[in-house]
Amino acid sequence: MSMFDPEALECLAAIVEEGGFERAAQRLHITQSAVSQRLSALEAQVGTVLIVRRRPLSATPTGLLLLKHTRQLRLLRADLERDMQELAPSALGKARDEERISIAVNADSIATWAMGALNGLVAQGLPVEVIADDQDFTQEWLREGKVLGCVTTLAHAIRGCRVQALGAMRYVAVATPALAHEQLGGQLTAYNFQRVPFVAFNRKDDMQCEFVASWLGLQRVSLRQLFVPSSEGQVRAVLAGWGISVVPEVLVRGLLAQGKLVDVAPGHALPIALYWHCWNLQSEVLDSLSAALTQTAQAVLG
Repeated sequence: MSMFDPEALECLAAIVEEGGFERAAQRLHITQSAVSQRLSALEAQVGTVLIVRRRPLSATPTGLLLLKHTRQLRLLRADLERDMQELAPSALGKARDEERISIAVNADSIATWAMGALNGLVAQGLPVEVIADDQDFTQEWLREGKVLGCVTTLAHAIRGCRVQALGAMRYVAVATPALAHEQLGGQLTAYNFQRVPFVAFNRKDDMQCEFVASWLGLQRVSLRQLFVPSSEGQVRAVLAGWGISVVPEVLVRGLLAQGKLVDVAPGHALPIALYWHCWNLQSEVLDSLSAALTQTAQAVLG
């Protein structure tokens, strides 16, 4: 098989990651015409179309394979940078923007433990890109080769990947003391849970319904929901009196202790097991990333 031009591969990645030719050109510091020429040359070499040219732009199946290959090359370069840093630190410059190491992490983990896990690696110069999605959907980013690892609820290893258990995130239902007292008489019951809105992350978030069903012993529930696509934003919405929200206990532990929020399902928590999946490749950078995430998660989540 012919060798692919690394610059052309990064051009393909930039088009997909940035969502267009103009922004890809800005990221690569070349003209939009040069972007088109590099992509055309790569498509001619491969013998097929790599980009579906519609809004939004997307990669074809062949394009996705080349994107995965490009991200594996980034990982190899990051490994080389790491080794070179030890042997000849003065010979290295800053990592290029297009050589980012991308991982998909659920928003609740970002809000609680994941950023702390990455501190040391970022301080060492690792160009990390964290992509947020629901924990039930982050694995799709990995399956499609868009990231090299993900935090997910999926327990079984994705093909070509390895998996490590991280621990369980405990979720609790919280509200302000005033709302809990006035609307619920202190706690959620089968007779009052539909009176108050629940603040969910987005329309993919089924945490609120799952929690209420498990707390009340119901098969299915239908809730009035508001949507705030941020873990911290959900907490702020609850503090402002918008309604109830089911959130990570570790995120609101201090607010519960201060009495600013109360547990409206006392004694009940919904544990959600989390797992780290990553490509099954020999890489010091990948091993360090996996170790940092696993150790921090297990310390925080138990």
